[in-house]
Amino acid sequence: METYRILYEDKELLVVWKASGTAVQSARVSEPDLMSMLQNHMAERDGKAPCLKPVNRLDQPVEGIFLVAKTDRAAAELGRQVSGHIHMEKWYQAVVCGKLPEKSGVLVDNLLKDGRTNTSRVVPAGTKGARRCELSYEVLKEQDGKSLLKIRLLTGRHHQIRVQLAHAGAPIAGDRKYGKAEPGCGPLCLCACGIRFAHPVTKEKMEFQAEPTFPASE
Repeated sequence: METYRILYEDKELLVVWKASGTAVQSARVSEPDLMSMLQNHMAERDGKAPCLKPVNRLDQPVEGIFLVAKTDRAAAELGRQVSGHIHMEKWYQAVVCGKLPEKSGVLVDNLLKDGRTNTSRVVPAGTKGARRCELSYEVLKEQDGKSLLKIRLLTGRHHQIRVQLAHAGAPIAGDRKYGKAEPGCGPLCLCACGIRFAHPVTKEKMEFQAEPTFPASE
C-alpha cells in the first residue's frame, strides 16, 4: 500500500495525500515520517530539496489531504489562511459507532488539551486554558449500528473531531484513544477528504478531494 501520493505541485506548494499510520513529522530518528520522505524524494528527483514546511497537520492515524509549503512566503500566507479561517475550508469523512441525534447539525464544545497525555477533553465553558471548537456534520449513511458522516471543520483544535464525536456519543470506529476500540480492530476511520484554499501567490481558488480507503460500513 502506498504511504503517500502527491496530488499537486508547483514552485510554492505541495498538496499531498497520506495513508493512515504515517506520521507527518516524528521525533523518533528510527521512525520514517512523511516530511523526510518528501525531502528525500525531491532531493533524488531534483538534486536538491527546498526546506519543506507542513501547513496543516494530520494526526498519525488519520488519512487524507494536507498542504506543504515550499517557500517562506507560501508558508506565511497559507498559515494565515489556516489560523484565520480565511479562504480555507476543510472537509472530512468518518465512520462512527452509533448515531447522532440529528441527520445534520453543528457541535460546539470547549476543549482542554493535556500535553502530558497528548489528549484533549470537553470541559465547561470558562475553564482555564479551554478553547472553543466547532464543526458541522451531515449523516450520509446508516448501516449496522454505524454512521458515515461528512464533516466540515470550522475550528482546528487538538484531536477536535475525535473528541467532539466521542463526547456526542458517536466515537469514530477504530479510535483506540477516545473510543471503545477492541484489540485487533481496524484503523481509525477518519479521512481528510477535501480542502479548498486560495493559492498563496496567484490567489486562485484551489480545491482537492480524495476518497477514504476505509469502507463506509466499517
